[in-house]
Amino acid sequence: MVGKLYLCATPIGNLEDISARAIKILQEVDYIAAEDTRRTGLLLNHFSIKTPMLQYHKFNEKKQVLKIINKILEGYNVALVSDAGTPGIADPGQILVEKALENNIQVIPIPGPCALICALIISGFDTTNFKFVGFLPKGNQKGKELEKLLLEPSTIVCYQSPHDLLDTLEKIDQLHPNRKIVVVRELTKIYEERLAGTASELINIFKEKGVKGEFTLVIEGNNLPQYTLEQGIAEVETLLEQGYYLKDACKHVGSKMGLSQRELYQHMLKKDS
Repeated sequence: MVGKLYLCATPIGNLEDISARAIKILQEVDYIAAEDTRRTGLLLNHFSIKTPMLQYHKFNEKKQVLKIINKILEGYNVALVSDAGTPGIADPGQILVEKALENNIQVIPIPGPCALICALIISGFDTTNFKFVGFLPKGNQKGKELEKLLLEPSTIVCYQSPHDLLDTLEKIDQLHPNRKIVVVRELTKIYEERLAGTASELINIFKEKGVKGEFTLVIEGNNLPQYTLEQGIAEVETLLEQGYYLKDACKHVGSKMGLSQRELYQHMLKKDS
């Protein structure tokens, strides 16, 4: 008889947030697949859970996914956990789920804590239409991705490391300086904090107090009227006639009309060539 794969949510900080059902499943399964066995081991020890663990993370996922799938096909039940929160969201769990479904293995979610949902519901922004993008790309790709995301009417949610936060806020400030943002840090922990403001306001706060902890960034959706590129180009041309430099004119129009600064700039260059 084929076993089952359980996706078991675990606390994102406060151990009291784990459900009775999650504890029961972790006690009853044959194996627990964990990103970091040391970190998960602390959780299991706290609840006196003795179930053996299998290491499963992004550096060994291709090798381990087959091993885990084979164990389930042999009749063993496996619970997948992430370092914190709900597995399968911005972590290697997605690949394991895909392979399990390909092999007709039943996948059962065990609901619980999720940082993106916690941050979203206390943001004060629209929760009926939102987009979660995990971790933003590094380098030049981050600016390009943000430029596209900031044009969307949906609320944007992403995870941020302490090393990336200021850079992300600076890029948002360059693209859409008036956009409202909520930064949530250390959710469910002793130093949980919700900070709100524009990108520049938040930059000043973090430069003063330092950037420590784990962050979830929630960005208000684009609620500006939906202008066309042609309308934006006309506005840029008006500003050029008033003496603006092209780059400054595109930045001003992009922020004011919710259009891509890059598209405006590139179109104007082609037009003048």
